[in-house]
Amino acid sequence: MISNKSIVLAFSGGLDTSFCVPWLQECGWAVHTVFADTGGVDDEERTFIEQRAAELKVTSHVTVDGGPAIWDGFVKPFVWAGEGYQGQYPLLVSDRYLIVDAALQRAKELGTRAIAHGCTGMGNDQVRFDLAVKALGDYDIVAPIREIQKEHTAVRAYEQKYLEDRGFGVRAKQQAYTINENLLGLTMSGGEIDRWQAPGDGARGWCKPRDEWPTQPLRVTLGFEHGVAVSLDGTAMAGHTLLAELNRLFAQYGVGRGLYTGDTTIGLKGRIIFEAPGLIALLTAHRALEEAVLTKLQNRFKPEVARKWVELVYEGFFHDPLKHDLEAFLESSQSQVNGEVVLETHGGSVGAVEIRSSHILNAKGATYAQAADWGVAEAEGFIRLYGMSSTLWAEVNRTS
Repeated sequence: MISNKSIVLAFSGGLDTSFCVPWLQECGWAVHTVFADTGGVDDEERTFIEQRAAELKVTSHVTVDGGPAIWDGFVKPFVWAGEGYQGQYPLLVSDRYLIVDAALQRAKELGTRAIAHGCTGMGNDQVRFDLAVKALGDYDIVAPIREIQKEHTAVRAYEQKYLEDRGFGVRAKQQAYTINENLLGLTMSGGEIDRWQAPGDGARGWCKPRDEWPTQPLRVTLGFEHGVAVSLDGTAMAGHTLLAELNRLFAQYGVGRGLYTGDTTIGLKGRIIFEAPGLIALLTAHRALEEAVLTKLQNRFKPEVARKWVELVYEGFFHDPLKHDLEAFLESSQSQVNGEVVLETHGGSVGAVEIRSSHILNAKGATYAQAADWGVAEAEGFIRLYGMSSTLWAEVNRTS
């Protein structure tokens, strides 16, 4: 037993982190909880989290506003990259790195070097959390869920009974699914999702089902400066506020919902539902503008850098020097990504229907498939030289 020791627990009020509080207390820790509000909860949920911490009798609890940090630290470079993990998943877990920052700041205030989290031993978050902590200092990391997995296989059932035996209730939605929400979006796992079955009616978060979509299409205009969204329908907004508004608007139309299966860092197959209405809208607008203003060589090469950046962030190397090196390239590529993009949705998906920019690479005397300011001889000469290698191969190896 360790007595009179302070530990900072990254706290969300969910099943896992709620279990961690009495478990740590019974190990002799004075538990100080930190909720990094990265923008995915409303006032009611925020109040619940604070009340949950009080109910669990933590030594102290603080809520930290993580919206601006997640915009600057993740959303900006992620949108510059423009790639999902394995071409699909929009890295909604990346608030974990901002949660680590908030927990370490609280540890510094308390003068402790003990940090705890509610990550399981089967998932990727433990890797992200531990590697981020290790990159930022010499701390002792305690992971209660990993500890109980040494003795229990039905971990969630054990956690639930552990809390109920001590008089703490468990919300119904936490009994069926693991749910994570932040400014970036929402993810759900557990239940039939883990069993590779069709998601049930309860496996839905922000995105409205088809029969609840509005009948009128939605159109919005996003303004960009150097690849960063700065305005919505002509109104300048802070990034985190803009993304929150996009979430609200496009969730009504079911935009940004997906069922994703991917290769996890630790080698297992992961299956989750994700909902990221605002982020998918933002990526769609940015890509449309970028494709119009970057050169062909930039548009061909940049996805290679983007995929590596995404892999580093997904796999826990948020503070690796290579990530920062790649970000320098991504930022450089955005110097002329300025303009406005009009997005439209009728529900389910979103498209860029109009692009306005003084940097669009238009040729003054030519339009693709319509008109050209060069002659037939120039076109034929270009084709001959451009395809010479393939043409020669065909001539040399022709059998008849």
